[in-house]
Amino acid sequence: MTRASLDKQPHEVASMFDDVAERYDLTNDVLSLGQTRLWRKAVDRAVGARPAERVLDLAAGTGTSSVPFARTGAYVVPCDFSTGMLREGKKRQPWLPFTAGDAMKLPFRDGVFDAVTISFGLRNVQDTDAALAELYRVTKPGGRVVICEFSHPTWAPFRTVYTEYLMRALPPVATAVSSNPDAYVYLADSIRAWPDQPALAVLLQRAGWQKVAWRNLTGGIVALHRGTKPAA
Repeated sequence: MTRASLDKQPHEVASMFDDVAERYDLTNDVLSLGQTRLWRKAVDRAVGARPAERVLDLAAGTGTSSVPFARTGAYVVPCDFSTGMLREGKKRQPWLPFTAGDAMKLPFRDGVFDAVTISFGLRNVQDTDAALAELYRVTKPGGRVVICEFSHPTWAPFRTVYTEYLMRALPPVATAVSSNPDAYVYLADSIRAWPDQPALAVLLQRAGWQKVAWRNLTGGIVALHRGTKPAA
């Protein structure tokens, strides 16, 4: 079994997700106490995919996050660098065009997508700035980005309880339901090390995105960041 370190070597992260692919969605539902489904709905509304639009769903894993976009009539491309996740996704949603790709060097031309989104994946990329620049590159002028990622709870007492959950409760729960519990020790470490909401907004602006804003979900456990690529 593989546990990535916080220097986030791509081959280590990809191998770690290969190990957990089969039970990944179930484990996330259990660990989040069912909140992942609400978060996916929030992402779907924020992206606002429309018929005939092209949507890139980066770090799509098994494609669970991509299905709502496809249902609107948009052409969605689920992209991930874990071949294990892609194989599992293809078994579940064989009609989706799963594509292997690294967030730091996407296999798409400039200005292809009307909307780009990444949920719970940006935190696992070795170079956040490079990934945000790549998302910007493949987005059409006037297009939009939506990032859903773990963040920092805004209420201090709740933040303390949440941190205790990550440190103490998450590893034993993961041991019970996951095929690779060590991967969820990395998960807890990477969440604690991740920038807060304003800091991620600055990174988006630095990559060229405009009208950057965010809103908190579940008290700031998760934040939904949005931005727009300037029109030509």
